[in-house]
Amino acid sequence: MKRNRALVGLGLAALLLSTSVAAQESLPFPPRPSGSTAGPTIAESTYSPLPPESHLPEDAPNIIIIMLDDVGPALPETFGGVIHTPTLDALVDKGIAYSRFHNAAMCSPTRASLLTGRNHHRVGYGQISELANDWDGYSGMIPRTSATVARVLGDYGYATAAFGKWHNTPANETTAVGPYTNWPVGEGIGFDYFYGFLAGETSQWEPAVVENTVRLDPSHGKADYHFTEDMTDKAVTWMRQVHALQPDKPFLLYWAPGASHGPHHIFKEWADKYAGKFDAGWDQMRDEIFARQKKLGWIPENTDLTPRPDTLAAWSDVPEDQRAFQLRLMEVFAGYTEHADTQAGRLLETLEDLGIRENTLIFYVWGDNGSSAEGQNGTISELLAQNGIETEIKDHIETMNELGGLDVLGSPKVDNMYHAGWAWAGSTPYRSTKLIAAHFGGTRTPMVVSWPNHITADKTPRAQFHHVNDIVPTIYDVLDITPPTTVDGISQDPMDGISMTYTFDSPTAEGRKPGQYFEVMGSRAYYKEDWIASVFGPRVPWVPGVDPAIFNWSPDEDVWELHNLREDHSQAHNIAADNPEKVHELKEAFGVDAKDNNVWPVGGGLWSVVFHPEDAPSNPATEFDYTQDVVAVPEFTAPKVGTRNNVVTIEVDLQEDSSGVLYALGGFSAGLALWVDQGKLTYEYNLFEIERTRITTTEPFPTGKVTIEIETKKAGDGRAAPLNVSIRINGTKVAEGTVPRSATLGFTANDAFDVGRDSYSPVSEAYFDRKPFAFNGVIDRLNVKYLQ
Repeated sequence: MKRNRALVGLGLAALLLSTSVAAQESLPFPPRPSGSTAGPTIAESTYSPLPPESHLPEDAPNIIIIMLDDVGPALPETFGGVIHTPTLDALVDKGIAYSRFHNAAMCSPTRASLLTGRNHHRVGYGQISELANDWDGYSGMIPRTSATVARVLGDYGYATAAFGKWHNTPANETTAVGPYTNWPVGEGIGFDYFYGFLAGETSQWEPAVVENTVRLDPSHGKADYHFTEDMTDKAVTWMRQVHALQPDKPFLLYWAPGASHGPHHIFKEWADKYAGKFDAGWDQMRDEIFARQKKLGWIPENTDLTPRPDTLAAWSDVPEDQRAFQLRLMEVFAGYTEHADTQAGRLLETLEDLGIRENTLIFYVWGDNGSSAEGQNGTISELLAQNGIETEIKDHIETMNELGGLDVLGSPKVDNMYHAGWAWAGSTPYRSTKLIAAHFGGTRTPMVVSWPNHITADKTPRAQFHHVNDIVPTIYDVLDITPPTTVDGISQDPMDGISMTYTFDSPTAEGRKPGQYFEVMGSRAYYKEDWIASVFGPRVPWVPGVDPAIFNWSPDEDVWELHNLREDHSQAHNIAADNPEKVHELKEAFGVDAKDNNVWPVGGGLWSVVFHPEDAPSNPATEFDYTQDVVAVPEFTAPKVGTRNNVVTIEVDLQEDSSGVLYALGGFSAGLALWVDQGKLTYEYNLFEIERTRITTTEPFPTGKVTIEIETKKAGDGRAAPLNVSIRINGTKVAEGTVPRSATLGFTANDAFDVGRDSYSPVSEAYFDRKPFAFNGVIDRLNVKYLQ
């Protein structure tokens, strides 16, 4: 892509860096020859090293990108919302804010787009990593044809690091032995350092963490551990080290916590800060936010508040005996979110301490998508929704009460997530939520830019239409970097984003983004010149279960909406019937971009989540041989002992005092385990805490070398089919039982399969206080074999 000088025509001297650098279209830079001349002897040689060479402008800024997770556009107090956001406030006070900034409506797609400056399907992320498939636009792998900002800036001389949630590595490449190419520090991505988790979510109390390429269990033995604090500690230390050891080297830091994606985990005192704040319910919360947004001038005065969808419950529909549960879920979420924003503030404090805040360019992208409705009717185990398992709220409340009552919400014993009504209120004034690419409730997010040395603080919202794919082009523009045409000899894809520098000192400048498509699982839209045409799509994220109608869905039969955004900021008024030519124009434009960006087939992201779950990324093996030192195997690469017909065979030495876990998959939110304790074998299948099935032997087991077999077979067809489980010792059946319902996709996003222990979060309450409850004997071999 040719660098568009018009993008910085407002005045490089005042805004950008004054020293230009020569364009470098091929990376890495070629080796630099020596300035010295070698002769046969030292006496006949000249020693004249060349002066150090920089590929960056003088005084190139440090760059920090902050992005939270699953937080809706209406939530921050900064812009009229209900959650205290002191760090966002501080950046607005020393920067500028964008009121029409957009993401891709889902986690992995937004992150891939942000890191590369390209559209998400172009870089293989039309779906999240765990639900990738074989079509190019849905591969779950950033191609080497789209080098990341970390790779490019690293070649130019930046130190680079990423902290927190990653979610851009193929799910079946995340084991302790890699391959590491597509890990954050792999050659395909290019960060120097990474500390965080590779999956889409994790327990904040007991996370499975990676440092560079080493898997860690950082919470083990720590009473007050929380991942957001841990990752921030690491980020602060890294900044201090770079500043001390390479003071002349600028850095790029990408800080993206798991907050506030489910599970919503936070210390009780943070949730308690919001006690009583939401007692009026989500409908009134939405009305009050809307009024404040207008008063602040964050949205146009003529904006209409869009109505609640018919498929979403009103607060008045919630029974009185369930309201305390629903309110506490929101209080926990709010505390979790404020805590994350406050931790981001520690980055600013460190910059101030080091004296480098004024020359640090900060992008604070409030959310990677809209508020998440995946908690549906409110839940203590949020992956129920992804598995399509329907429950009743009374089941959640009953289980919660068994575990300790309302105070257990936010704790390690539940993976709670709030009611979709709160997510809808967090999307005010827009329609829909995360996963709906048709509406701004799914795709719009506030964004703040702060660079005190070069951007004058201004409270006037920038209303130009922009997208996360515009951040990398903006960084390149600031640094006078020409996007490379080849990297490592590989031709590069065009940049889809544009620079936003023209808005830095001109809040009312005419927008320059020519168009932008959106698409997630068939929900789609196309924006051009303040018109947007859109299709809601075949899925309703806040409605439990799988609608059978989706199996007959065709994008060719979808009906498109049309909105004139100059007059209809919130997409409240569909004027498609009055403007068929404009609808046709934007549909055609979407089709062109869809073909060019590998969006085809439209709805391709549904393949692994709805139509063919068996094709989701997994270990292709049908038989697995493990020993006792095989632990912390990520679930998506582990044997599917909870969802497929299988037999697990364990060769183990049992003694009268034997105790501990023989094998486990998943965690306390969902999983299964087999353990020995007090002379008995116990198998537990934990269906998202709502249903726990235990099968225990009644007779004493033999001692010495024994062979244990756990055979699991489906007892029916369809999703969530029952499982018949039998336990045999030395060929003799010693126990059996039936699991009433089974998981369809899997138990967890970031927990693990273990032999001889239960890493991270424990599956069963029976040994919760003894985790990881390592087996005290010897397991010679564990074999898993799939059955027909």
